[in-house]
Amino acid sequence: MANGRSPRLAVLIDADNTSAKVAEGLFLEIAKLGEASVRRIYGDFADPRMRGWSEAMPRHAIVPHQNFAYTQGKNYADIALVIDAMDLLHSGRFDGFCLVSSDSDFTRLAAREREQGLDAYGFGQRKTPDAFRQACKRFFFTENLLPQVAEPAAAAEAPKDNPAEALPIIRSAMTEFEDDDGWIALGQLGNQLQKIAPDFDTRTYGSGKLSSLIEKLGIFELDRAAQPIRLRFKQRRSR
Repeated sequence: MANGRSPRLAVLIDADNTSAKVAEGLFLEIAKLGEASVRRIYGDFADPRMRGWSEAMPRHAIVPHQNFAYTQGKNYADIALVIDAMDLLHSGRFDGFCLVSSDSDFTRLAAREREQGLDAYGFGQRKTPDAFRQACKRFFFTENLLPQVAEPAAAAEAPKDNPAEALPIIRSAMTEFEDDDGWIALGQLGNQLQKIAPDFDTRTYGSGKLSSLIEKLGIFELDRAAQPIRLRFKQRRSR
């Protein structure tokens, strides 16, 4: 922020569509984006399946909003979340929102927040529809937020994509900024990737950093001696 403070974020969690296993990683990731000034979670906590969240709420200072499922098939929690989000948006106190859900019903909410000039960050499973993912400034797969040392069942929930699957989007991002010799700054590439693909995350491809992913692909020349670090496609040697 221009005045030096961290962005104030409102974190709104759809408990029906989010596993409590990601709570620790979720708030660590949000801390990189700003201050989680509001932390609310929505669901029917009388349901035994919500026990994980009941245990996580006090650890992370999350305020529960109980929404009883009076009628089967009606998602009262989603409605309550959207109403609260609009109230918070119009308060003018926040710089952005973290919407934690895999539900495409929040697509318009994310778009509305961005129309208002605020940042909208999404957190959901890889099955989250593209519409919601693209409506956010950035979208984080919750599979990437699971604990590093996980139970076998939890580990199975987070398969990693082949690094080669990231190549088309990297090519696309490089096209705009390559200099005459084909070089592009690594940081510039990272910024462009986030702009054209809000859900791009090197952890999805088994790499903690963009530089590690670039090295895994094996088709780029990475110049670490340059300031800033830069890369380009490996040049073919003329015979």
